[in-house]
Amino acid sequence: MAKLGKRTRASREAFAGKKNLSVEEAVALVKGNATAKFDETIEIAMNLGVDTRHADQMVRGVIGLPNGTGKTMRVAVFARGAKADEAKAAGADIIGAEDLMEVIQGGTIDFDRCIATPDMMPIVGRLGKVLGPRNLMPNPKVGTVTMDVKAAVEAAKGGEVQFKAEKGGVVHAGIGKASFDEAKLVENVRAFVSAVAKVRPSGAKGAYMNKIVLSSTMGPGITISVDNAVVE
Repeated sequence: MAKLGKRTRASREAFAGKKNLSVEEAVALVKGNATAKFDETIEIAMNLGVDTRHADQMVRGVIGLPNGTGKTMRVAVFARGAKADEAKAAGADIIGAEDLMEVIQGGTIDFDRCIATPDMMPIVGRLGKVLGPRNLMPNPKVGTVTMDVKAAVEAAKGGEVQFKAEKGGVVHAGIGKASFDEAKLVENVRAFVSAVAKVRPSGAKGAYMNKIVLSSTMGPGITISVDNAVVE
């Protein structure tokens, strides 16, 4: 059996016997034990009482976190002409049409968010099998198929987070960095949980939020009290 490192042992000892903490307690614990040599991402995972095999139980949405994510987002935009110029002025990293489609089909996906104007969707649609599994497919429901390219690019660059329930009903996202102040992380956690709560699907029966876990990139997870995290 491999010997645990000093940092790992310390984290496990700090988390031992603790569960269902308040958001404030969980943030303090996770942040305090994020001691890797890089600025760890603080991550949230929520287990929801939904079956994503049914269309009326799909959970999907977008939230502009009040304090951003701390992550530098690379944004790709499918657009032509004036809208391509608008995307460039807004700070998009990659802009194109058929040429960008060919790059992606060749296996190069060097971006974190993909935006498209409606007229580009016949081209983007050919990339469904590539972008879909990576949750990068532009979608009007989350504002990434739009004529307002400027607003979409700025939102992505400013810390907007998209979320989607995966198999098993799990939603997860990065909600900040370990270097953030505790108060800012707490605010981001509550904003994210609130956003997921607001998009409860009509087909969800019984308990909607079963479990919420907070962790850092290299650290263990701690459960948060659902009642404490949900703000009506």
